[in-house]
Amino acid sequence: MQPDNKHYKSAVRKWGDLGNGFYRNPVLNSDYSDPDVIRVGGDFYMVCSEFHYMGMPVLHSKDLVNWTIIGRVYDSLKHDPKYDNMEGYAKGSWAPAIRYHNGRFYVYFCTPDEGLFMSTATDPAGPWSPLHEVVRAAGWEDPCPFWDDDGNAYLGHSTVGAGPIIIHKMSPDGTKLLDDGVIVYVGKIAEGTKIYKRNGYYYLIIPEGGVKTGWQTVLRSKSIYGPYERKVVLQTGNTNINGPHQGALVELENGESWFMHFQDTGILGRVCHLQPVTWVDNWPLMGCDGEPVTVYRKPRAGKEYERTFPQTSDEFDGPELGLQWQWNHNPVNERWSLSKRPGYLTLEAMYAESLLKARNTLTQKLIGEKGTATTELNTENLKNGQRAGLAFLGGTQENWIGIVREGESSYIKAVTAGIRYHGPEIETPNVWFRAEIDLNGITQFYFSTDNENFIQLGGPCRLEAGFWKGARIALFSYNTVMDGGRADFNWFRYEFE
Repeated sequence: MQPDNKHYKSAVRKWGDLGNGFYRNPVLNSDYSDPDVIRVGGDFYMVCSEFHYMGMPVLHSKDLVNWTIIGRVYDSLKHDPKYDNMEGYAKGSWAPAIRYHNGRFYVYFCTPDEGLFMSTATDPAGPWSPLHEVVRAAGWEDPCPFWDDDGNAYLGHSTVGAGPIIIHKMSPDGTKLLDDGVIVYVGKIAEGTKIYKRNGYYYLIIPEGGVKTGWQTVLRSKSIYGPYERKVVLQTGNTNINGPHQGALVELENGESWFMHFQDTGILGRVCHLQPVTWVDNWPLMGCDGEPVTVYRKPRAGKEYERTFPQTSDEFDGPELGLQWQWNHNPVNERWSLSKRPGYLTLEAMYAESLLKARNTLTQKLIGEKGTATTELNTENLKNGQRAGLAFLGGTQENWIGIVREGESSYIKAVTAGIRYHGPEIETPNVWFRAEIDLNGITQFYFSTDNENFIQLGGPCRLEAGFWKGARIALFSYNTVMDGGRADFNWFRYEFE
């Protein structure tokens, strides 16, 4: 497939109109870091790294442009107490790989301190099998399994610090490695290994050069153990898309090839771009002349699909939380409920000295640069020392607005950019909190006692990326004095541009 420069330039001129089969990057303007994508029939499935957030979502698409969340690989990480003790920031699941083999889906990922894990499912929406520890080994990252035509199975990975690339022989069922591995490539911050085979060549699709300033490299060989030829196939060039690398090569049923990769945008996190791929002399050249495209025609994957995004809002009136929600570290499942007060999310407060140490903080990703998030909180069951409300998580600086219970009285308080602001005492049972989000301008908190008149409180929020993830919105409830107290959230609504 050759880049269609005539239509590409036409689409650029019609910047605001992306109908007639065009898309604009990023196709998924949200923190789906280190994406890996496969095609099974006419469907595409994606997973991403989630680090200390629980757990790993599975997304579905019919055209590589429109995505929704359909499942989750795991809900908690039980192999180390740090994920219960709120000490796993920046740890947890690093870059994963998803593959389909003999009627089963496989997901592999490494945690940097503990080792290599995998899970399988016959349906990507789940249920997924309990995490299986393939290898207990510190310092591994970015694994990818590969089943060859002759029945042999392999697994490639990098090491923390980005390199070298190592290939292991693997059992056909994918549950164990059979040797200590062979170093096949040493590069400049080489990581994110993905293994493919095409026209008799083995390909290692790897990012090099680091997250913010790197490029995409392809290695190829007639043997999986090398020696490998090397070619840079995507780099920043004259574009403003920094570090275009780490992602997935996907081939459509009609023979088209595409590359989904991330771009580190700072506060919003690592967003997903889609690049056309042209095969020239058995090399996959990405983008347009090796540089990322901003506007391009959509993959010819079937009909024109309605624009869809991952889920956001939740009325808390179903038997389960929406799939967009992720707990900060492992949840304490007996301390939250959707049934204790039907139609509400109940978060029972546990003792914590700060928001970053608070258990059962429920989070979801931001989408786009602008949006509005609003929630209703019932305060009738709060106890002395309890704090509950709406927050942003990211770096170490606190940004939240909520109710603080002091003795028998409840007060509105906010913390923005680490500075504390005191609002009025609240005597009504319900209070509404809102965040007006503008990542390129001012993000501020508001509260209301009638859901009609909202009053701004606090200064501008200073949102941060941190611990390898972008900023995100959260609902929280914890107590700085003791265990005790209950926050009941009636609904959460998030509208974004």
